[in-house]
Amino acid sequence: MESAVDRLSRLARERSLTVAVAESLTSGLLASQVGKGADAGDWFSGGVVAYRTSVKEDVLRVPEGVDPCSAECAEALATGVRDLLDADIAVSTTGVGGPDPEGGHDPGTVYLGWASSEGAGFDHLELSGEPDEILRATVEHALRLLAKLAEGPK
Repeated sequence: MESAVDRLSRLARERSLTVAVAESLTSGLLASQVGKGADAGDWFSGGVVAYRTSVKEDVLRVPEGVDPCSAECAEALATGVRDLLDADIAVSTTGVGGPDPEGGHDPGTVYLGWASSEGAGFDHLELSGEPDEILRATVEHALRLLAKLAEGPK
């Protein structure tokens, strides 16, 4: 069975797509996996790790005061990195990995943002487990989301 990274890289090459990621929760883990795709240098534009709120706002244009663990933030991160890196499709990760609650959100509260020429949106996940398990699951969901976006219209 084809992995999400293999599917993404195949579709990106077939459809001449460029891909970008913005990461808060996953701190570069997603970009590391995307970069393992075949011929990633041809289609992976790159990523931005925006952990601090000021970086989210100043670099990726997340509106000031937006909850960093929210659908609005996830969408803004994805749209911001897509614009910044001039990519066709983009996905973002934000949320609380744990082990403790943060900002009124339970561990495992995760938002994946997406942006393409078709618009922007988000997926809300409620994950469980240790922090490393939450991060791994988030990356897997994000890779599948990128592959799904790569299947759609450019």
